[in-house]
Amino acid sequence: MPALPQRRIGEHGPLTGVLSLGSWHTYDRMDFGEAVRMLRTAVDAGITLFDVGVYGLPGATPVFTDVLFSAMVRAAGLRREDYLLSSKLWLEGYPERELRPQLENALFRAGVEHADLVILGDLRRDDTDLRALVRDLAALRDAGLLRQWGVNNWSATTVRAVHDFAKADGLPGPAIAQLKHSVARRSIPDGAPFATVFGELGVTLQSSDIFEGGLLLGKSGRQIGRDPGGVRAAITASAPEVERIATELDATPAQLCLAFTLTHPAHTTTLFGATSTAQLQENLGAVDLLDRVGADRLRELVRPLWADRDVVDPEGP
Repeated sequence: MPALPQRRIGEHGPLTGVLSLGSWHTYDRMDFGEAVRMLRTAVDAGITLFDVGVYGLPGATPVFTDVLFSAMVRAAGLRREDYLLSSKLWLEGYPERELRPQLENALFRAGVEHADLVILGDLRRDDTDLRALVRDLAALRDAGLLRQWGVNNWSATTVRAVHDFAKADGLPGPAIAQLKHSVARRSIPDGAPFATVFGELGVTLQSSDIFEGGLLLGKSGRQIGRDPGGVRAAITASAPEVERIATELDATPAQLCLAFTLTHPAHTTTLFGATSTAQLQENLGAVDLLDRVGADRLRELVRPLWADRDVVDPEGP
């Protein structure tokens, strides 16, 4: 299988495969040998960006997916230059909860000295000092702990604000926006506010939550994020139509959902999870599907699945 197409993270970042692999709690549930085979297969196919951010909460069951990833890298014989690591920084408690100890712990658990990309979690407080946040991230970059940073489900206005603070201070701004983006949730990444962010600021798109926790594939969601617009019931009901369209195209529902995200003009990479090498290899077929069908036809075929159209404010989050 040929290597995946490569796209750049932001304006000046490294190239990475149009598909990227996330873990959430995935590796905790996999046979270790199979997880190693899947990782090696992913890298050999051109997937280079791996998100090992941990979503564990105080008092919840301990999560070791990032620790397992470090062991998987060694067992797969990968060098640090063979892959890009994406980590998370959570802003709950910031600035009292400083970013550096949080990031240093994440890197320690993942067995690396730096993150190639750090994604800031949801911005839940209206009083967050964005200029101070930009400066703190620049300090982490200067310390060699991160290379680039981006944001998760922030509004277009807030992304522009942090970009403007960074530009005014001569510091690196956000390179990428990780947004809910799927055949069902398109209003924010396809809307005018983010079109301006993508077109003028050099920020690119990382598509996430593309299967709606499995609901778009006709599966019960193991772990599902928030539901902007309250459209989850409509998304769940659309699974048979997703399967019908995929069958018509001689593809799987997962391939259809993945291929759609690759059509966005600002797209860099699509984040998804897999629990076996066979599932990963099947999902790689999304690139071939897009080549066969073409972006325009694919977008038109899935247009009726757009559940949050005229329901969610394109400004976000």
